[in-house]
Amino acid sequence: MNRQSTIFLSLLTIVAVALVTAGYATGNGPLGVISAAISRLTSGPQMIPSRTLVTENRAPVAPEISGGQWINSEPLTLKALRGRVVLIEFWTFACYNCRNTLPMVKIWDSRYRDKGLTIIGVHTPELDIERNIDSLRHEIAALDIKYPVVTDNDYSTWKAYRVEAWPTIFLLDKQGRVRWIHGREGAYDETEEVIKKRLFEQAAVAAPPAGENSGK
Repeated sequence: MNRQSTIFLSLLTIVAVALVTAGYATGNGPLGVISAAISRLTSGPQMIPSRTLVTENRAPVAPEISGGQWINSEPLTLKALRGRVVLIEFWTFACYNCRNTLPMVKIWDSRYRDKGLTIIGVHTPELDIERNIDSLRHEIAALDIKYPVVTDNDYSTWKAYRVEAWPTIFLLDKQGRVRWIHGREGAYDETEEVIKKRLFEQAAVAAPPAGENSGK
């Protein structure tokens, strides 16, 4: 083996070790690190800074969800959901980080659905097996997911939202604007507080002005 080949293999080994180390340090795995890097190069910067509550006048309107196969629901559109708070989670069933977030997402669905929250799981596959609709249906049933899930096998919705990693949560206000983003696991209390505030805004708009119907 000549010197150039030795140097190339050494550099390749260093890169591989760095990917593995970074992947498991962040909880995304090596493929997640590569995916995030590719996403940054092809999709541009995030819509809004992660874990930052954006004011109404600075919040971008959420892109419409691209056509896919819907599970647990008839096809939904964000336009038709105006007036409700919408939580969109990009996930994939073989991702252990996604599975770790599912208990809280299901709690939010149970706790706030009747109060004006709609959760949509956008299933963007990482592995070939995750592209199979029958496998996805089986996993959704096994995981006891009750909220709507839509497939995103061509990554069109992922790219429109400039997603960088699995899982990523987007919270939309009742006007369909992106007010909050959080990638990966954690920040559950913060996210729930944002959900409650957006739901309160909705309730406040629907409530009569102070003194109305007071009999005075």
